[in-house]
Order: sequence, then structure tokens, then C-alpha cells
Amino acid sequence: MKRILALVAAAGLAAALPALAQTKWDLPSAYPASNFHTENLQQFANDVEKATGGRFKIQLHPNASLFKAPEIKRAVQGGQAQIGEVLLVNFENEDPLYGIDGIPFLATSYAESFKLYKASRKALEDRLGKQGMMLLFTVPWPPQGIYSKKPLASGADMKGLKWRAYSPATAKIAELVGAQPMTVQAAELSQALATGVIDSYMSSGATGFDSKTYEHVKNWYDTQAWLPKNAIIVNRQAFARLEPPAQSALLKAAAQAETRGWKLSEEKNGWYLDQLRQKGMNIAKPSEQLTADMRKVGNFMLAEWLRKAGDDGRKVIDAFRAM
Repeated sequence: MKRILALVAAAGLAAALPALAQTKWDLPSAYPASNFHTENLQQFANDVEKATGGRFKIQLHPNASLFKAPEIKRAVQGGQAQIGEVLLVNFENEDPLYGIDGIPFLATSYAESFKLYKASRKALEDRLGKQGMMLLFTVPWPPQGIYSKKPLASGADMKGLKWRAYSPATAKIAELVGAQPMTVQAAELSQALATGVIDSYMSSGATGFDSKTYEHVKNWYDTQAWLPKNAIIVNRQAFARLEPPAQSALLKAAAQAETRGWKLSEEKNGWYLDQLRQKGMNIAKPSEQLTADMRKVGNFMLAEWLRKAGDDGRKVIDAFRAM
């Protein structure tokens, strides 16, 4: 009887929905299936499918299995994938606005990071729009700290480190502190640590846990330097081809995923750090000297970013500071 009632309910739902064409999108992501970003994306895809009675399916491809991290934005822009997840700071060389949430010590908490997002969203939408894409939603990584094999008491101790650089901003940090930048994407991080290609990097507790950094590095300094955002971007032509009910379902699920993702990131931050402690890592507050030295790096990078971003960038920073 329960099965019959379920079938009747499903039939009623199908009858209530407009006649939608069967649509399937591919969503490439660079992170493991167990990462909270990826879990949030899967829930988002499930919500879209449910809202459209199974007529609009989004197939998630985690862990760089469809495209590597640096390839995803171009894949969406060129229509090879209709939707994708990118780390915006990776594309600062294309446009300074993409790197705004990678400036050290500009926004160091979830509240400040969300203000920065609100202040910069219109500018980001304009940039993506000119490239044939639209910004669907964002979710931040937890605050960034420093992983290092050797103890760090000051910025001077960072000289000579083999430093993972995953974005222009992290490469610039290496340059300013005298470290040696090595380009390593998230999916390659474990191997790079195991083989000694790198011995340090800046990222969140989430990345350290996912990559099992604790097997190779024992120090993490909680600098809370910035909260970079993953952005879900969509090919504008692919969106325009969707029927209005499918567009509505996508936008509604995106709004829910953004709210859920920001909340989940903050909740998971403490959990990740607890896991790292249990795995034998030293989770330490940075010394006053290390903090001061890193803030000097941040101030230099903000001034440099403002020079590159021009009036548009200054307007975003002014709006952020006025909130």
C-alpha cells in the first residue's frame, strides 16, 4: 500500500510540473567526494533533480576526475561543461577582482568574508558575464593558516621553504617571504608532500585533513589570513537554453546551497582542526612576530592589488569597509 501511495504521489508531482525536456549537465569539481564543498554540491544537484521531477540532472565529477582545477573555468566558458566549481583566487591574473578574497588579512572572519562577498558580487558578476558566464553561488573555505615542517617564529623562518602555490596570491606570499613557490593543485598535494616537492603551504584545516598533510607535516599556525571562496559558475548560453521552470529550480537550489554552504564551512572549521590534533599535529597560535610579519605582507599585497584593480577595485574595498 505504501508503495502504491508513493507512486500515486510521484505521478501527481509529475502531472503538476510543466512538460520539461530531459536535461543533463556536468559539474566538474577539483575536490574529494568527502570534502564539505563536494557534499554541498551533491545536495544541490539532488535538490535540482527533485524539484524538476528528475527531468534536470546535474552529474557531479569530484576530485578533478573530469577536468583539472585550472581547466574548469575554461571548460565552462567554452561549453565543455555547463556548470563548474572554481576557486576564484586562481584566476587573479585574468582580472584582479577574481583575487579579492585572497588578499591576506583583508577579511579574516566569516562575517567579514561575507561582507566582502556582498561588496564584490556585482563586480564579479560583471567580469564573468563578459566571459559568457554567470555566478550562481559561492561557499568559503575555512580561515587559512600555515602548514610547515619546521617551526616558525617569524617571517624570517619562512625563507627557503618549498612552498605550495595554488594561486597568484600564494605565489606572491612566497616571493615576499623568500620561500620557493611550487605550483601544486589540491588533487596532487598528498603526493607532493610525500615526495618532498613541498614542505609548507597556506590553506585551511579542511585541505590538511583531506590531503592527510598530518602524515608529513606537524605544524599548523592559525593565522586566519583569509577565507577564499569557491564559486559555482554557469555557461550563460546553457542557462538560457533551460526552460523557465528548470531555471527557477536551479536558482532556488543555488540560493539554498549558498546559505547551507557558508554555515557548513563555519561549523566544519573546528571539526577539521580537532581531527588534525588527533592525528598528532601541533595547532598553534602564531607568535606576535610571525603575525606582524604576515600582516606586513598583507598590507603590501593590498596596496599592489589596488594599483592593479584601479577604480573598480577601490570602489569594492570602500563599500566593504563602509559595511
